[in-house]
Amino acid sequence: MPTRAVLVGVDLGPGSSFDPTLDELALLAQSAGDDPVVRITAKRKAPDAALFVGSGKADEIKAAVQTHQAQGVIFDQSLSPVQQRNLEQHLGVAVADRTALILDIFAARAQSHEGKLQVELARLQYQATRLVRRWSHLERQTGGIGLRGGPGETQIELDRRMIGERIKSVKARLEKVKKQHDTQRRARAKSGALRVSLVGYTNAGKSTLFNALTKSRSYAADQLFATLDTTTRQLWLAEAGRSVVLSDTVGFIRDLPHKLVEAFRATLQEAADADLLLHVVDAASPQADEQIAEVERVLEEIGAERIPQILVFNKLDLVESSARPRVAADRVERAPGVATPRVFVSARDGSGLDTLRQFIVERLPEVLNGGALPTLAPEALSISPHA
Repeated sequence: MPTRAVLVGVDLGPGSSFDPTLDELALLAQSAGDDPVVRITAKRKAPDAALFVGSGKADEIKAAVQTHQAQGVIFDQSLSPVQQRNLEQHLGVAVADRTALILDIFAARAQSHEGKLQVELARLQYQATRLVRRWSHLERQTGGIGLRGGPGETQIELDRRMIGERIKSVKARLEKVKKQHDTQRRARAKSGALRVSLVGYTNAGKSTLFNALTKSRSYAADQLFATLDTTTRQLWLAEAGRSVVLSDTVGFIRDLPHKLVEAFRATLQEAADADLLLHVVDAASPQADEQIAEVERVLEEIGAERIPQILVFNKLDLVESSARPRVAADRVERAPGVATPRVFVSARDGSGLDTLRQFIVERLPEVLNGGALPTLAPEALSISPHA
């Protein structure tokens, strides 16, 4: 039975990310198996050190918990360990923040050995600061060096030491996986295979587009983080008389926990090592511009910001006819004087896919020549995405 949850978002002013509708948090909660029953927003100049929202708003949240018989409260921002503990004591129910919610979703969705290790590392690093004695998954043993507390060692010190040892173990295993992937990537590079990676905000339709282009049946669903593990297939381009290696990678999201970016660096390396990126955008999302900016931010963080791109505005079938673009494809200015091809498609009904393939073929000489990007005169820049 889904956990009934109260959603809370706080506007901390300019420079902070705030969603007044809490729609994305609600989708995250539903993806984690929760049932959002009420949404509460607040505005503060700065977080309250003890309760994040202050005592008055905390009382309002507590009343909502009791009225709606909620079993938990989820915050759209990150909470400190002290704030989380104080809120749980004040509200009388479990409290989670955005980071914990995303980690829970990743833990439930990871399928591959590598994916499970990456999620475990991120969760351990998150929990290490919160030592609330919920370590049943660590399978505490009675023997072995370093697993028994010495004289006078407190339970929390023992927990901290156990988690530290587990983090070391997971990092070592991930390093082995990374070396295997590095070997595979070097082999692909020697073979001369061009690498194309799908990147984009979560639920932009990357996996559906991947299936449509490669005629495969990878898992795709209308939910956040439907797939986490990288899938790679050959994509034959008849116009060029050759194939490329196409990879579907994990989706990005606003405020993606830094520890999760670190843990998934091996997976994200597929994007960083690509010769060409297909940046998939949900054309029907009113937050498309913000989502593009967030993806660009993460690409910069992993060192992939200079890789040639094609912007793929997907889900055209969900856009109102009056709001659809006047052209099927064009070029936009991604950086001053730099042109980026853009194409409008629907992976669901197949419209625009032939144009996308042609764009990939046209971009191949540029990729082969070291990624030199064409320039545009100011008057040649296109209309806005939803014009």
